[in-house]
Amino acid sequence: MNIAFSPCPNDTFVFHAWVHGLIPDAPQLAVMYADIDITNGLAASGNGPEVLKISYAALPWVLSEYALLPCGGALGRGCGPLVLTKSGSNDPAALSGRQVAVPSERSTAYLLFRLWAAQHVPGGVGDIVVMPFNEIMPAVQSGDIDAGLVIHEARFTYQNYGLTLLADMGNWWEADTGLPIPLGAIIARRGMDLAAITNWTRASVEYAWAHPEASRDYILSHAQEMDPEVAQAHINLYVNEFTRNLGEDGYGAITALLGRAAEEGLVPQFDLDALRL
Repeated sequence: MNIAFSPCPNDTFVFHAWVHGLIPDAPQLAVMYADIDITNGLAASGNGPEVLKISYAALPWVLSEYALLPCGGALGRGCGPLVLTKSGSNDPAALSGRQVAVPSERSTAYLLFRLWAAQHVPGGVGDIVVMPFNEIMPAVQSGDIDAGLVIHEARFTYQNYGLTLLADMGNWWEADTGLPIPLGAIIARRGMDLAAITNWTRASVEYAWAHPEASRDYILSHAQEMDPEVAQAHINLYVNEFTRNLGEDGYGAITALLGRAAEEGLVPQFDLDALRL
């Protein structure tokens, strides 16, 4: 079975057991490691692998071909994307007409940022520039970009670049809705045995929790020279009970985010009931 997910510690932690043949009766996986912007594009192309990790923000474009699995993904609290600048300002008005780098226009980070900016940035932001997430902080540091929207381990390391936190999209979302933040989704092609894929994914999550040291070398080999403590902090933040099972709070968060985004014209209109198996 073909699968695509990022080389980030939360994904390699979740799928380590399945990738290494430790889940009984699960098929062997052929893994493609790719940035979320690439996996979003693969899913939308119609020619993607059977299973992918994508942004929740990309779901409206792919639900006719893929189903959302109720496990394996990333939702949570206190783990939202950050808006960073070099200026030291924490006034949202400083972004008016400014150029902002984002990791993908089909990312939860982008949707949260646009919904936040509509409420807080007078006149709106300027140009949006898409670039790989690991290039955003250096671009802000060098002054090539006015501000950057960062995800993943950047929330632990941005101070190393001399950058300032202007706004935490997660804090805003949680205060505004009371719901967790939907970040990354696991999807599988419709027509497959979705119940079995769900069970194998959940079993891989549970193996990872039961044997946390087993995946260490695998995680660090894909973590782009990340410090082991940062990698562990990344896992602790993004792998949680929602990874085992979305539950009503998880589905509620996804519905709230995508429903609002559809109303604002940021994603296509779609049947929200299609989010559930």
